[in-house]
Formats: sequence, structure tokens, C-alpha cells
Amino acid sequence: MRDVTYSMGVSLDGYIVGPDGGFDWTAPDDEVFRFWIEEIRSVGVHLLGRRLYETMLYWETAEEDPSLDDASREWTALWNPLPKVVFSTTLTSVEGSARLASGGLAEEIERLRAEPGDGEIAIGGATLAAEAAELGLIDEYRTVVHPVLVGGGIPFFPRQERREDLELVETRTFASKFVLLRYRVRRPTGS
Repeated sequence: MRDVTYSMGVSLDGYIVGPDGGFDWTAPDDEVFRFWIEEIRSVGVHLLGRRLYETMLYWETAEEDPSLDDASREWTALWNPLPKVVFSTTLTSVEGSARLASGGLAEEIERLRAEPGDGEIAIGGATLAAEAAELGLIDEYRTVVHPVLVGGGIPFFPRQERREDLELVETRTFASKFVLLRYRVRRPTGS
């Protein structure tokens, strides 16, 4: 069965976006960007909320920019053809290899898990991830912790009142002092 992963950059105090809506502090250095390029290779389909989808639209035409560096071109070559499912109540159309979700999150994930194919089902965006976590659908959390405190904003972890036991899978400290933390959700035996 395909795993569902939630992976994003996060401030040390747990936010993906600061109180002013800014996330310029999440810009990766070359080493971290290389990590994200390798991560996207393991993804079979990416689920996005509207805000993240609109942010990522930049990459649909980025390859036309003659000043784009080699790493960004590599990311674009991997990201653009990747199947994406966008969850939105306001969008009526999407671009590129994206499609609008035809059902609820649980139904979409169930359908994607049943389809043949390789690669993880990645979730991007805190609101969508919060819904997936509430439904018990996330198998693995991956954070790249940025050395900054932003003091508020949109939290990486959903604020739900339920316990989730995790098992540490990997830690990695990048030369730039970013830290990767990977945790697998511990499921009760037989789940």
C-alpha cells in the first residue's frame, strides 16, 4: 500500500508561514534544495490545497526563465509532469498535470492507494494535512526545521486533541544548520 507523507519546511517554533503570511525564511540553500529534489523522486502523486497549488504555479513556466539554474531546471523537470490533485472549493480549473479532486480527501486517498503505481502520496499544505491527520491517513511526517522563530502563523502540526505516537526514522543536519526530522506514525498491531 502506498504511504501518505506530509513534508514541509517549518520554523523551530512550528510554523510553515509566519504571522504576516510570509515564508521567505523557508527558501532552501543549495544542499536543502538538492534534498527536496531527491524527495520528489519518491512521490507518485502530490495532493495540494488551493494556497499551496497557487504558490507552486510558478514552476509551470519557470523553465522559460533563461536565468534558471541547473537545480531549478531539474526540479521543474520532476515537478511539472508529477500528477497532482488539488482540493479547492473556489477553483474551477487547474493547470498542467493537476486535476481538481473529485471527492473528499479520504475517498481520494483510498482511490489512489488502490490504483497500481509506485511512489508515495505526498500531502502539501497545513490545512489539507490537518484534515488527513484528523482522519488518521498520514503515515509519515517529514520536517526540515529552519533556524528561525517566527512567533505565530500557520502551524505545521494540526492542533487536534488526539495523541499520535511516532517513531523516529531519520535525522539529518545540513551544513547550513537546517535539520531534517522524519517520523513514522506508529499504528496499533494489525492496522
